[in-house]
Amino acid sequence: MPKQSKRYRKAEEARDLDKLYELKDALQQVRDAPTAKFDETVDIAINLGVDPKHADQMIRGAIVLPNGVGRDTRVLVFAKGDKEQEARDAGADHVGGDDLAKKIQEGWFEFDRVIATPDMMGVVGRLGRVLGPRGLMPNPKLGTVTPNVGAAVRDQKAGKVEYRVDKAGIIHCGIGKVSFDGEKLWENASALLDMVLKAKPASTKGTYMKKVSVSSTMGPGFKVDPSSPLKGF
Repeated sequence: MPKQSKRYRKAEEARDLDKLYELKDALQQVRDAPTAKFDETVDIAINLGVDPKHADQMIRGAIVLPNGVGRDTRVLVFAKGDKEQEARDAGADHVGGDDLAKKIQEGWFEFDRVIATPDMMGVVGRLGRVLGPRGLMPNPKLGTVTPNVGAAVRDQKAGKVEYRVDKAGIIHCGIGKVSFDGEKLWENASALLDMVLKAKPASTKGTYMKKVSVSSTMGPGFKVDPSSPLKGF
């Protein structure tokens, strides 16, 4: 087990392992904890009572967080003709077709999100083996395969995040930076939790939202009362 830093141990000392914090208080604990030498991301972990092996219980989606994520998202768009210019005008960092596909096949990955128009999926489909494992493959359900590339690019630049339940039934998602004020973090976290709650499958039995915790990139986690998102600032 790697040795924990003095900063981490100090942060952990302030944590009550048996306490379920209200969301706003847990986020404040994360912000008050000693931080690293960079602006850490605040992450939320949502443990759901679902079985991801069943297709109807695979919770997945995307949301534009009210206050963004605190970083610039590099967007790559596969488009041609008028749609290529639409993507550029909306602020896309890279736009093209076969030329970009070739660069990616050669190992270039200087981008965070991939958007494609439907007519370019023949090109993008050949990249499934390299984009898929990195979670970068465009998907119509997530709004990244669309003829409305301008709107899609602006959403990504505004702080759109994707979330997906893993094999253990847990969603992990960044909701902002430690430098955000508490209300902005709470608004982002509440928006995500509300969307996940609304996605509850009809086939789910028992407790749906079992556990929630928040933490910074390098800090300990703080347990959240799953009912507390309604108790805001």
